[in-house]
Amino acid sequence: MDQKISFDIAKTDGRARTGVLKTPKGDIRTPAFMPVGTAATVKAMMPENVRATGADILLGNTYHLMLRPGAERIHNLGGLHRFMNWDRPILTDSGGYQVMSLTDLRKLTEEGVKFKSHIDGAEYNLTPERSMEIQRLLGSDIVMSFDECTPFPATEKQAKDSMDLSMRWAQRSRDAFGDRPGYALFGIQQGSTFKEMRAESADKLMNIGFDGYAVGGLAVGEGQELMFEVLDYAPEQLPKDKPRYLMGVGKPDDIVGAVQRGIDMFDCVLPSRSGRTGQAQTRMGAINLRNARHRDDPRPLDENCTCPTCQNYSRAYLHHVHRAGEIISSMLLTWHNLHYYQELMQGLRDAIAAEQLDAFVANFHAIRAVGDIEPL
Repeated sequence: MDQKISFDIAKTDGRARTGVLKTPKGDIRTPAFMPVGTAATVKAMMPENVRATGADILLGNTYHLMLRPGAERIHNLGGLHRFMNWDRPILTDSGGYQVMSLTDLRKLTEEGVKFKSHIDGAEYNLTPERSMEIQRLLGSDIVMSFDECTPFPATEKQAKDSMDLSMRWAQRSRDAFGDRPGYALFGIQQGSTFKEMRAESADKLMNIGFDGYAVGGLAVGEGQELMFEVLDYAPEQLPKDKPRYLMGVGKPDDIVGAVQRGIDMFDCVLPSRSGRTGQAQTRMGAINLRNARHRDDPRPLDENCTCPTCQNYSRAYLHHVHRAGEIISSMLLTWHNLHYYQELMQGLRDAIAAEQLDAFVANFHAIRAVGDIEPL
């Protein structure tokens, strides 16, 4: 087995790229969408079904797995891949997002972050070194450096202090990660919405040296317009020959716009969360199955979709099982949503390879502008 991780760009179209991130556990076709398996499970899905949608890689959550069942326990049971029955690559975040999102439960210092568990109130100390240790125990193929996800809005001073801290933690993460053939460590660019600050962050990360680079601190409330303004320059500040990962994004139109701006990897809870709340993500836009207009509709969600949900079940049935609170509602809608996301990524890859991305994007927006048409 090849023990190296490499990134090969096969084709570009404007700033968009398509290629392959090669790992010992399998190839990741880019642009790639990573379904989120926070607690060692993609909610309402079996791993083999997630793979059947076209997913090459999953994302796991360091913070949540640290709390339950514990990194050491997972390691003793054979690692995260065996534990959750997923033999493909896994990327784990570092816990840095929780530094921002759990402000009421943590204390931030130069050393790291002291958490109180949201489960039982037990205290934990998460540092760059401990984050690297946890991700090593889990057996993560792609490890994220420990950072502070800068909240939005932030003043220039707040963003600078946060970015500087993340860069010091990035060096400590790199030192603690060491030399691990077959595994990759990604650095995370910060700097909020300040262009020069993001350039400084990128320079510091490149001086440290990482296998890939993430654009962090977006999708935290700034809105699509401002996010795209940052993505007009941020990816270009990072190395062209390394994968670029936009963390926590997103909605289908967010992904399409980010791919146009040079992003290679994405993750988001939206497909599975929407599935649990009665919402289907489709080419025509989001469809709310709670709406009474679907209760007598014999059509599938999308007549052009090849997922098992669309091939076998009507909107009327999906409306019924969601309103009845049946578990199968979450299963069927999540399967469809993940299938749609992977179908979108394949469409983007094919369009870039054919140098037809502009036409693909125009068609994508045109279909969504028409929307979901009710039957006559």
